Amino acid sequence: MKFKGTDNYVATDDLMLAVNAAATLKRPLLVKGEPGTGKTMLAEEVSQALNLPLLQWHIKSTTKAQQGLYEYDAVSRLRDSQLGDARVKDIHNYIVKGVLWQAFTADQPVALLIDEIDKADIEFPNDLLREIDRMEFYCYETRELIQAKHRPLVFITSNNEKELPDAFLRRCFFHYIKFPDADTMKSIVEVHFPGLKQELLTSALKRFYDVRNLPGLKKKPSTSELIDWLKLLVAEDIPLDVLQSKDEKVTVPPLVGALLKNEQDVSLFEKLVFMQKHNR
Repeated sequence: MKFKGTDNYVATDDLMLAVNAAATLKRPLLVKGEPGTGKTMLAEEVSQALNLPLLQWHIKSTTKAQQGLYEYDAVSRLRDSQLGDARVKDIHNYIVKGVLWQAFTADQPVALLIDEIDKADIEFPNDLLREIDRMEFYCYETRELIQAKHRPLVFITSNNEKELPDAFLRRCFFHYIKFPDADTMKSIVEVHFPGLKQELLTSALKRFYDVRNLPGLKKKPSTSELIDWLKLLVAEDIPLDVLQSKDEKVTVPPLVGALLKNEQDVSLFEKLVFMQKHNR
């Protein structure tokens, strides 16, 4: 089956090609891009479109690769032995299966999302090289080799907080989600707000890109922030003339706190507007 996009997710041609190429090569799809460009949602929509159960592993700074395989709960076994619990005779009762174990032993093909892999320490990707490459790992406690019944469709996302090792990159198919242009963004908005007045959409997108293209922003507003902003504009019934500038000068848009998320960026934007007024 080929991924052709969904009603809920506007996928560009090159993104659909990347998903299908990764599936053909049987390699993980490593997806990078700005936060808020739909990297995590991609895995959710592809799994739904291809009718694959989705297993998700959200990475934190403290996450270790071993947790994705399994963990041996020695503390619980010790406690049960002190209480005389018969379960202690079978070590399998104290093996906590991670998402990779679950994906490998699933009776049907699944999709596996390893989300924000760059949050973990630098050794994390290297510690998964063999498992991702050979689709197997060894459980020393139970003395068994866990092999994948079906190769999962693996999605790995990164926000580029850390460089990933070359050996890991070599095992992936890479795709960078570019920030949507105005036409693609219009299609994305129409998925979330069907029937939105075109005058409002056109004015809102112009103001959004005016803010986003301001040089020196610490954090540029993303697609998800545009959606939040539009939701507020509709809920508050903001008049169209408030969004439209009488000239080509940049002005502070209403509810700008939905777009700019730190005081430096708000201050920078306000200074630009102030300078424009005094240069007229």
